[in-house]
Amino acid sequence: VQLVESGGGLVQPGGSLRLSCRASGFTFSSYDMSWFRQPPGKERELVAAIPSTGGYTNYADSVKGRFTISRDNAKNTVYLQMNSLKPEDTAVYYCRTIVMDYDYWGQGTQVTVSS
Repeated sequence: VQLVESGGGLVQPGGSLRLSCRASGFTFSSYDMSWFRQPPGKERELVAAIPSTGGYTNYADSVKGRFTISRDNAKNTVYLQMNSLKPEDTAVYYCRTIVMDYDYWGQGTQVTVSS
């Protein structure tokens, strides 16, 4: 199983970014996916989650209405569209899945929101 995130960077407050996580090594369409983040000096926290079918999605209260998680099972990719970014969104963002009871994480992508 391999998860590779991309799309991070430096953005001004109020800006947008779209993160991507390309998955390989398992049947992507059969497994739930999620995005986590770890702000500097803080613990990792759940940002958003999406089931294998792409139906009901779940968000942290701090990002509701600003972030959107989606997936393209044909491309083995999960996305996180982030709008109206705030300095407190600064963090390393990780995608994650659990396959056959094993917990897999990507290497992370840095998002910095600053003027």
